[in-house]
Amino acid sequence: MKKTLVTLGVVAVSTALAITAQAATLIHAKDVFTGTSDTLRSTVTIVVEGNKIKAIENGFLQPSDGDTVIDLKDATVMPGLMDMHVHLSTQFGGPQTYLDRYSLNEADFALRAAHYANTTLQAGFTTVRNLGDGHYETVALRNAINRGYATGPRIYTAGKSIATTGGHADPSNGISHLLRPDVGPREGVVNGEVDAREAIRSRYQDGADLIKITATGGVLSVAKSGQNPQFMADELSAIVETADDYGMTVAVHAHGKEGMKRAIVAGVDSIEHGTYMDDEIRDLMKQHSTYYVPTIMAGKFVADKAKIDGYFPDLVRPKAAAIGPLIQNTFKKAHRAGVKIAFGTDSGVSAHGDNAQEFALMVEAGMSPADAILSATVNSADLLGISDTLGTLEPGKLADIVAVKGDPLKDIGLLEQVSFVMKDGKVYKQ
Repeated sequence: MKKTLVTLGVVAVSTALAITAQAATLIHAKDVFTGTSDTLRSTVTIVVEGNKIKAIENGFLQPSDGDTVIDLKDATVMPGLMDMHVHLSTQFGGPQTYLDRYSLNEADFALRAAHYANTTLQAGFTTVRNLGDGHYETVALRNAINRGYATGPRIYTAGKSIATTGGHADPSNGISHLLRPDVGPREGVVNGEVDAREAIRSRYQDGADLIKITATGGVLSVAKSGQNPQFMADELSAIVETADDYGMTVAVHAHGKEGMKRAIVAGVDSIEHGTYMDDEIRDLMKQHSTYYVPTIMAGKFVADKAKIDGYFPDLVRPKAAAIGPLIQNTFKKAHRAGVKIAFGTDSGVSAHGDNAQEFALMVEAGMSPADAILSATVNSADLLGISDTLGTLEPGKLADIVAVKGDPLKDIGLLEQVSFVMKDGKVYKQ
């Protein structure tokens, strides 16, 4: 009797192991850009189990029972791409865009963000930083995507950007004083250290992942200057100190030199656009390990649209014409100087889904195709503080994987035609 019981026990254990064994997905790839070097590995199998990469093996492994094989033998496989500057709730479309805040409700912005999130994922961008919305709709969207009832990239959102009164991102700009709302720290408008600290804590309370401030004037806001400094040093210090207490990084919209200088010295994590940076600013950025997120596409877009009568308000048009054409050359000088660069487009100014056009502009300005891809993978993961889980294709990391047919190290434009998208081990495009 005892012998029979032992035998039955072994059978039961064997059956349980068979039931719990996890089938794998085997990706057979012609070439792989892992992000751990600037070269390709050829004839490779990436083994995915659940939502993680289990192994990367030479040759095309044969599947076991229950395994799934994805044939990418005509493609180059890469880590999921990351865009460090998007605005999923909006897409600029001329004069009507300025009326959206009067004609659309929070739900309209949220549904529009969900649509553009899916468009972004289909373009191969599996992770984004959303740097400013109007009603915390991208916090809700992030949660919905994480819980599996919406489709889109992994979102790190700043919620509502923080400005000063009358500054870029003050939501009361351009409104008659008879109708102008009373806005303060909760709405992202601060004046002084106390307001600045309250604004950070409010964003933490409302579920933001990071902080976005507008340290100088901007192009598309209905305000005269596109580059004047708009925060004082004490306000910036209060923002950085408080954000650090809550484990939040600080991204800084900035065109003018003085606003950048104050922000970098205060200890912010990234400068967005950076149009008028000079040698002093570049040296400061290297000294403080501050990332630069160029958004060349946005500059090209507004410069082109500034040529069209009536496309921008009269206050905006000269700013777009002056600032827009400069960003690509700013990027060129920053790259040559050795400033750390993370990929960002400001999509929402230009069209969502066109994000990968930024790569060609970076290469055109002197960056190698490999470094351009690394800016959207390894560097972006570093900026987000998620290098332990994303940014490269390595065993143990999350299975965010994209592919293009051909060799993007020879033709960077191929990244505009992503043919395969996997995020968190799930295929979204094939």
